[in-house]
Amino acid sequence: MQKNYCIQFTSAKIEDLMFRTTFDPVTREGKVIVNLSIIDKKDLDDVMGIFEMAINSGLSVSPYIRVLHEGDSIEGISVGPDEVGFVTVCSITIDGILLKKGVLVNPRFGGLVEIKNGTPLRFTNVLTYHSTTIDPLEVLMSQEITSVTEMLKTGSGKILANLREAPMAARDDIDRILSDMMDAGITGILEVGEPNTRILDVPVERDHLGIVVIGGTNPMAIVQEHGINIRTNAMSTVIDIKELRHINEYA
Repeated sequence: MQKNYCIQFTSAKIEDLMFRTTFDPVTREGKVIVNLSIIDKKDLDDVMGIFEMAINSGLSVSPYIRVLHEGDSIEGISVGPDEVGFVTVCSITIDGILLKKGVLVNPRFGGLVEIKNGTPLRFTNVLTYHSTTIDPLEVLMSQEITSVTEMLKTGSGKILANLREAPMAARDDIDRILSDMMDAGITGILEVGEPNTRILDVPVERDHLGIVVIGGTNPMAIVQEHGINIRTNAMSTVIDIKELRHINEYA
């Protein structure tokens, strides 16, 4: 019997993962969306150092990670011989938390944000979630056009980020929920815009405001910029936050 295959655009995958997110920043319990990256075992020490640097510099969604070893698997992806896997929190987790708290957000696109002297200026490259079956930040990473390492060294460069919109009527709720997230270790908010106002040179829908979140794949981009091979599967699945540990515990 012939099987029917259906193309799943990234926007549909995001909606599914948002609804499956159950993490509550107040109780600090529940499931979060994660990325999975695979590296060669010989590069473990270098990559761990890069991840620590990225997290301590604020270029991540959360300091909570999980290290996988040969034979471990997640979402059908197994860690092979002489490989190590890194499970990290995906930025779409923030959308899922907002949704479960009653704030309907619309993830619009992933892209590159130009940073100059430590100040985010504008999106320079974008790819909408409705136009691709691959995570936009994965696509942009593959083009090798990031300069996250340079940004960390000089304060100027291009980092991965994404934009979502939310109703301006929910502004007070958004501020409260984002504050609770930060207390729970879910960070990475680059900028929250004003209602009906462009954010990083991007217009927003009427009666909405924009929220720019640092891409959870920035640590992987730094690894790539250092010439280390890394395979990343963004937005892999949801797992319980209790399965993750603070990166300092791996030191």
